[in-house]
Amino acid sequence: MPSGTAVARDESTRDRVVRSILTNGPSSAAVLAERLELTPAAVRRHLDHLLEEGVVESREERVYGPRGRGRPAKVFVLTDTGRHAFHQAYDDLAATALRYIAEAGGDEAVVAFARQRVGEVEKRYRQMLELAPEGKEAEVLAQALTADGYAASTLQAGAGAQLCQHHCPVAHVAEQFPQLCEAETEVFSRLLGRHVQRLATIAHGDGVCTTHIPGQVVTEPVSSVSDSESARTAR
Repeated sequence: MPSGTAVARDESTRDRVVRSILTNGPSSAAVLAERLELTPAAVRRHLDHLLEEGVVESREERVYGPRGRGRPAKVFVLTDTGRHAFHQAYDDLAATALRYIAEAGGDEAVVAFARQRVGEVEKRYRQMLELAPEGKEAEVLAQALTADGYAASTLQAGAGAQLCQHHCPVAHVAEQFPQLCEAETEVFSRLLGRHVQRLATIAHGDGVCTTHIPGQVVTEPVSSVSDSESARTAR
């Protein structure tokens, strides 16, 4: 029977695995092993445990652009159960850390942190958008956001489009630190190559985070979430 120390160590490592998936999005066992500096066998053991608990689920990796030979890689994502169970502790820790940063370095330090956080996501999303068909960049961005738990969709709005995020994994923290939303909006502008405008945010009490994208960026309504999910998350 494993000792109390071994059990605590396993739980700590599983927490790191969950946190890594939450922060970086869908991840393969090999990527998790490299990112966390663990052996592939150790990561697979923890993933098996998390699968049994319903904290994560596996799916085929979504490929943007031409698909290469061979079977798609298997990636692991958080389930709704896993995300909700993790968010409360994660939010409390994140809010405490940001309050400390604000007290120690002021608003500029919080802005710098927010930009550094979304900068890592920007690098990953940029690779996907570079493979997007012309005019479909917003759709691909919505798909990438959905894979990271934001339940995003796009729709036409006059001469432009709206990017809608029906869920926000960091809403409770962003409510206290809107710099997170502002940094995310800056990333959307850089990725899409045009100035975008944030119209509403869940963190401010709106049902959906809505970003206006000027210009003709889609030719037909595109949704990355079902109508039922949109109705549920917009409540």
